[in-house]
Amino acid sequence: DPKGDRSKGPNEQPDPDLFVHVVEKRKDGIIVRGAKCHITGALNSHWALVVPTMAMKPEHADYAVGFITRSDAEGIIYIYGRQSCDTRKFEPDAEIDLGNSQFGGMEALMVFNDVFVPWENVIMCGETEYAGRLVERFAGYHRVSYGGCKVGVGDVLIGAAALAAEYNGTEKASHIKEKIIEMIHLNESLYACGIAASCEGYKSACGSYMIDLLLGNVCKLNVTRFPYEIARLAEDIAGGLMVTLPSEQDLRHPVAGEFMRKYFQAVVPAEKRIRILRLIENLTFGTAAVGYRTESMHGAGSPQAQRIMIARQANLEAKKELAKRIAKIKD
Repeated sequence: DPKGDRSKGPNEQPDPDLFVHVVEKRKDGIIVRGAKCHITGALNSHWALVVPTMAMKPEHADYAVGFITRSDAEGIIYIYGRQSCDTRKFEPDAEIDLGNSQFGGMEALMVFNDVFVPWENVIMCGETEYAGRLVERFAGYHRVSYGGCKVGVGDVLIGAAALAAEYNGTEKASHIKEKIIEMIHLNESLYACGIAASCEGYKSACGSYMIDLLLGNVCKLNVTRFPYEIARLAEDIAGGLMVTLPSEQDLRHPVAGEFMRKYFQAVVPAEKRIRILRLIENLTFGTAAVGYRTESMHGAGSPQAQRIMIARQANLEAKKELAKRIAKIKD
């Protein structure tokens, strides 16, 4: 939800639409209004599952609404989000400068402008007492998934950094080896935590499987840090040319291109170096950085949300009792 003034609740906002809410209940369904921000892949999905994003109080009943809806339902409007370097896609014959010309992602502001939802597609309507638990469980699943998806992107970035070192002729330098090892260590630590959160999960009474919420939040809190360090090390290995390269059009220019091929060659021809540097740029500063950097920080909840959940799930009192027992402290 847009949320507006964070110091105020949903029903206290100057504009009631800053949280998705029910504006009318009918015999055959409900009418909802509001918006959801930065929804990844919204235009690529056939259906959308809409849920609250915070615990609700009794006075928030109209905002405790959850439902599924077709993505093309009447009244849903998508306003496409910008990404760094996105206009490169519109440059004539652009390919190398995109860094990654085959894959990408998108986010959008998803507006619900009086959207009708039939009752059979409504999963929550006024049950404020369940909103907090729903958010915790949904967020837990989402946070664990980052132990896989961000690690996959990290694998690409680590490979690109290793190639950049080879192309520069620095792959045998001890400090380069150490940096790549550190990148691998951080990346695999994320993966291990995500796997652990799933393996330590349990079967609920209804038959679905729940992740270990403590490990899931630990996984995501690590994701708010490690990709940034992996990106920093990749930039270190790649060198400054990554952000000072002339354009692909210059490379194809009959005069400028000859100078670029002459002065940017190293162990390999200039074009190979340019291609791998553009990929690193794409992952750390370009369109893919939306998903690898900022989304790692704020996706599935900002860092403080994970800290709150870790504090709730840690069972600190039990740890105190262990320490007392070993220290032979009696109450």
